[in-house]
Amino acid sequence: MEIKKNLVIEGKHGKPIVADLFFESENKPKPIVIFCHGYKGFKDWGGWNLMAEWFARKGYFFVKFNFSHNGTTPDNPTDFLNIEAFGDNNYTKELDDLQSVIDYLLLPDFKYLEHLDVSDINLIGHSRGGGITIIKAAEEKRITNLITFASVSDFGSRFPKEKELEAWKKKGVRYITNTRTKQQLPHHFQFYRDFKENEERLNIQKAAKKLEIPHLIVHGSSDTSVSIADAGNLFEWSPTSKLLLVENADHVFGMKHPWDEEDFSRDFKYVLDNTLEFMETDDKDLIDAYGD
Repeated sequence: MEIKKNLVIEGKHGKPIVADLFFESENKPKPIVIFCHGYKGFKDWGGWNLMAEWFARKGYFFVKFNFSHNGTTPDNPTDFLNIEAFGDNNYTKELDDLQSVIDYLLLPDFKYLEHLDVSDINLIGHSRGGGITIIKAAEEKRITNLITFASVSDFGSRFPKEKELEAWKKKGVRYITNTRTKQQLPHHFQFYRDFKENEERLNIQKAAKKLEIPHLIVHGSSDTSVSIADAGNLFEWSPTSKLLLVENADHVFGMKHPWDEEDFSRDFKYVLDNTLEFMETDDKDLIDAYGD
């Protein structure tokens, strides 16, 4: 297996996008999977490397990356050492980053182009990254399948309201605790301002309704970070969607960081098996839910 770690892709916003490529070395075109991490996430979180290797063994060209302003750096891709960059992040930057990754892979001089089946591009997004992939899949006609894990269905409702919003505007910054590292991570008010300026584009409902490709919506029934109602919303809006509800699963389907096991959690293995089946089947008729 070929594993290319921490490749630097030039982004549109002054900071690099750091990406990993996983693929089998046989020289033949492979379907592409691009994975987007979620809020306070990063490409090497938990079992994401294990997932990348799993997809590569199944014959896919798997790409995962750190959003340019997620707080990590090329030298430290797993630590939030650039908290000012974290504070300057917003949804439109993440959409631009994802577009930069797609464009990078499809360059005529891309080093590993002979390994790519550019007619088969699959997006997978977790949590906030799910919302990003929904919007991008509605915009980018080269995407062929969309899979969202524990995705949010609305960005606007996740911002503070009224007095808290006014206090944020007045101070210019508010802080969120990273429960894993105990860091106080900043959100500059530009985050909200950028959302309001681009509210039409950042409407996940409108984007989902415009989708013209198959969409697998995966959600754990015991997710306390993103309500299962978000999955119901997406299933209602997305025209050609399947809903996979994972009984008693949490927001990360039983995975954690660090993940030192040789295999996935039971719930996440179930998710991946069903994701692979979804991507490889031609029969994507609408159904309410499927699984055990």
